Amino acid sequence: MKRVLLAGLFHETHTFLDPRLGLADAKIRSHVSLLEMRGDGSPMGAALEEASMLGWEVVPALDLRLNPGPLVKEEVFQTFLDHFEPTLKSALASGLDGILLILHGAMVTEERCDVEGDLLRRIRKDPAAKAIPIFGVYDLHAHFSDAMGRYANGLVAYRENPHTDAAGASRRAARLLDRAMSDSASGVRPKQFFLRTPILWPPGGTGSAHRPLRALLDLARELEARDDDFWAVSVNAGFAFGDVPDAGVAFNIISTGPELRAAAALQELGNLAWQLREEGLPLEIEPSSAIAKAKAFSDGLTVLAEPSDNIGAGAPGDGTGLLRAFLEQDVRNAAMAIADPSAVNVLWPLPLGTVTAIAIGGKGSRLDPGPVELNVELISRSDGRFDLENPCSHLASLCGRSFEMGPCAVVRHRGLLILLTSRPTPPMDLGQWHSQGIHPERLSMIGVKAAVAHRAAFDPIAARHFTIVTPGPCTSQLSALPYRRIRRPIFPLDRF
Repeated sequence: MKRVLLAGLFHETHTFLDPRLGLADAKIRSHVSLLEMRGDGSPMGAALEEASMLGWEVVPALDLRLNPGPLVKEEVFQTFLDHFEPTLKSALASGLDGILLILHGAMVTEERCDVEGDLLRRIRKDPAAKAIPIFGVYDLHAHFSDAMGRYANGLVAYRENPHTDAAGASRRAARLLDRAMSDSASGVRPKQFFLRTPILWPPGGTGSAHRPLRALLDLARELEARDDDFWAVSVNAGFAFGDVPDAGVAFNIISTGPELRAAAALQELGNLAWQLREEGLPLEIEPSSAIAKAKAFSDGLTVLAEPSDNIGAGAPGDGTGLLRAFLEQDVRNAAMAIADPSAVNVLWPLPLGTVTAIAIGGKGSRLDPGPVELNVELISRSDGRFDLENPCSHLASLCGRSFEMGPCAVVRHRGLLILLTSRPTPPMDLGQWHSQGIHPERLSMIGVKAAVAHRAAFDPIAARHFTIVTPGPCTSQLSALPYRRIRRPIFPLDRF
């Protein structure tokens, strides 16, 4: 029986946001509680299921994750190490065949630009771990670093955005680790070859249904089919809101073949990315224009996506740009969600049906003009917990099969329903709305604070979709961000 240590470290860090995230913001599962994640729809749950099918003995270390957001305090990574390293040493001492890591790939702390690379480096420092196969799965919005490429035998990226394949990617990484462990006796040892490009795309330009990412993913599959030594070819779209030296579009290949063939394949991917670089800059329109276009249609749902307040990229989710546009144009039969725990606290004690004045949103970003004062009717309230309707949704890659929005209140102002949540909730699953008695498929318009990840949920019920430009920390206008540590020159910040 193969003995495998399993651990997870997961956070997508927006380095331009405040304040810092600490231990109170983290969810930590260790040992037995980690094993209980089996079957929960997350990449960790999928890894545990695959481990059982492969007949492994799993040594559970811990899974530490935070929702997307600002820089992480160093104490969080240190706490991870305090749990992980003793488990690793004990497992190595009693015999270990492999290590499988569930990562994000874009975690940044106050002191570290490359958390995942630092973790891999620390593992390899132990003499007993130098020859052990290390594999992992990670989000395609990663900063692929030298250390990630050097110290792991194979890291496998998600292939879809929205990340509907996160669990599948985890299973794929587990199977490749199993293959590496089986081949180790014959001296076959896979390694990674990688290429970083001088390209930085905002999240809105990295959907896998469209170019440029679709073309790159198709080429990656072609390269895998072309060379039997290529175990996996990964496309890394990068995360533009991480101001780190390794940010940007990158590619990595797990191979047992010669470096020359991998380098040629990587260059082919890099050349295509450069040819398509302009296509990674999304087209966005003013909210007033999008609403006017939507009003011209008599039926069907119009989705208005607001990437500048993209909760899945770490934004606070309380921006008022689209809310103000809805109010100015007196939009009816519409809805949107805003994360505003202070508003929920005010509304929570009131009887249903109460009409009251309240300040909504505009508290989480210096770029927002501030709260909007509204007279609203309290329609409903709940504890905010919901089960995902799509167990393979993008949200499952973050949290498994349920999510806690915290206490919620639904209010109405004229023809607009506003779902107020205590926690920013990425709008990636319709269960968020249905659990609150709101049916997006019956609305004329809905605002979502996302760039791409919402589309798996909303495209099947939407008649049309517009991406709008509003003030917010996840702006697609990357030149507006105060980069200091990113490599230069890089497109589109520099034209060359």
